[in-house]
Amino acid sequence: MHTIINIGRSFGSAGGHIGHAIGQKLGIPFYDNELISKVAEEEGYSKSLFAKAEEKSLFSFSSFFASSRLGYMDGGYVSDNVMFGIQSEVIKAIAAKGDAIIIGRCADYILRDLDCLNVFITAPEPYRIQSLVKSEGISAEEAEKLMRRKDRTRETYYNYYTFGAWGQASNYHLCVDSSILGVEGTADLIIDFGRRTGKIK
Repeated sequence: MHTIINIGRSFGSAGGHIGHAIGQKLGIPFYDNELISKVAEEEGYSKSLFAKAEEKSLFSFSSFFASSRLGYMDGGYVSDNVMFGIQSEVIKAIAAKGDAIIIGRCADYILRDLDCLNVFITAPEPYRIQSLVKSEGISAEEAEKLMRRKDRTRETYYNYYTFGAWGQASNYHLCVDSSILGVEGTADLIIDFGRRTGKIK
């Protein structure tokens, strides 16, 4: 059995950094948007198809019900639903290869039949706004707008494809506030929890 950790996160909560830290501590491969796209390319799919698929601007409240949404791949067009199906196959291939930490991409839903550790990382809005001010070099007002837009996109995407509720505690084994322990401390907490539950082998 492989150790598979799926991490959902609110924007600005350092979820990606925490996932990377867990990977370094455990010696487990870490897959974010960029690396999932690389695997997709290795599997024979166009890298451009996967580039920031979860964050793409087409997926918004005004458009996600529209059946005409299209993505470009190898000279042809595919629907968002087809793209999600391809993404699912790539994530399943990653999980089949061995231990993995997967950030976002509805991985907890896609790998629901496996014995994974599903975690959601968040933090209070003021903390996330200030983190974005520092990391992005923008004003607090711009950071708040960016945070809300990204969270809305992630929530809409997740809820649409999983029929679930993004960030709802009952969907995860562990929900954690990263502002309390920081990146390293939160990574250690998740590892300890995973080992205690047997989810981390």
